Amino acid sequence: MTKIARVVTIIVNAELRNWLFVKIETDTPGLVGWGEATLEWQTRAVAGAVEDLTPLLIGQDALRTEHLWQMMYRAHFFQGGVVTMSAIAGLDSALWDIKAKHLGVPAWQLLGGSVRTALRMYDHLGGGDADITYGPASEDAFSEAARKSVADGFTALKILAVPMGSALPGLGQLRAAARVMGAVRDAVGEEVDIMVDLHGRTTAAGAIEYGRALKEFQPWFFEEPCQPGNAAEMSALARQLPIPVATGERLVSMHEFRDHLSAGACAVLQPDICHVGGPTAVKKIAAMAESHHVVLAPHNPLGPIATAINQHVGFSTPNFLIQEVMRSDVPWRDEVVWGGLPIIDGHVALPTAPGWGVEVSETEARKHPYKPEPTLGLEQADGALVDW
Repeated sequence: MTKIARVVTIIVNAELRNWLFVKIETDTPGLVGWGEATLEWQTRAVAGAVEDLTPLLIGQDALRTEHLWQMMYRAHFFQGGVVTMSAIAGLDSALWDIKAKHLGVPAWQLLGGSVRTALRMYDHLGGGDADITYGPASEDAFSEAARKSVADGFTALKILAVPMGSALPGLGQLRAAARVMGAVRDAVGEEVDIMVDLHGRTTAAGAIEYGRALKEFQPWFFEEPCQPGNAAEMSALARQLPIPVATGERLVSMHEFRDHLSAGACAVLQPDICHVGGPTAVKKIAAMAESHHVVLAPHNPLGPIATAINQHVGFSTPNFLIQEVMRSDVPWRDEVVWGGLPIIDGHVALPTAPGWGVEVSETEARKHPYKPEPTLGLEQADGALVDW
């Protein structure tokens, strides 16, 4: 038996968000596992939830991944919630890392074995630089950043072409979004897939108007076209939009994913491995999606451990479509976590190192201690609040 001896959380400030890494140590010398439980603006709450769950794990057999996931989910009276599920995600991920290292195999071998030899990745404008990714939609800036993504080998990228603002966009907003989308399409050509993230900034009616305005530029999919959580509304929207709908980054429980799939609410499902309960949960969600002929494009604007975990899950998931990555959010990203897979021609190759294949420099990590995430400017000129 490989017993769990200690659980440690390490918070790494990465400017827009704090990465929350989870380290599980075992009674086998040198055998440790790493996971990620990043949840923006609730970092300390998740760290506290990890502490609350830790007594359930100490002394347990680290290789019983499913049993321990069930214990973490069911042992306390109140189940679920994004804070708890993010904590479970970090712990579950670290347990899979331990198990794979113990057996001397890459984690994808334990998650079902490889179903592909290369995994397609997509870029954010600016590679995740917050000033570009989340900055004002500009024809020139967006076009330049899009060309850079393609020059770096990506064949797919995502843009936020829709501003924060009105629940029902006017003609000026629609035409501005169309100009930005048209400029990006002209910059990269027809062979590059462009995803449009509406970020839940508008209503279902507003999303339909944006869909009509951007249809001619053939967005690959519309992400979060309205606020999530209402499966019936998302289903009705999906039937009216001329563009495939993607959603799921703010869904937490398997029941929510089940309801959206049953309602036919999306063509692309986007579970976030750091928010839904880790690899154990994502594999369950992927199986449900496969039964509805829905593909996965996992949400992942988070840290490098989360990226590695997603890649292993993608390599072992038949209905996987494409993987999101942040690569340029902070310049020292690769100094804190190394061993990640190089992205060549927009793809990564099958990992061969045991576990997730990444290592963490705790010394470098501690050079970037926790800082409160920035307060977002959500108040408009009239004093009303809008969604980020």
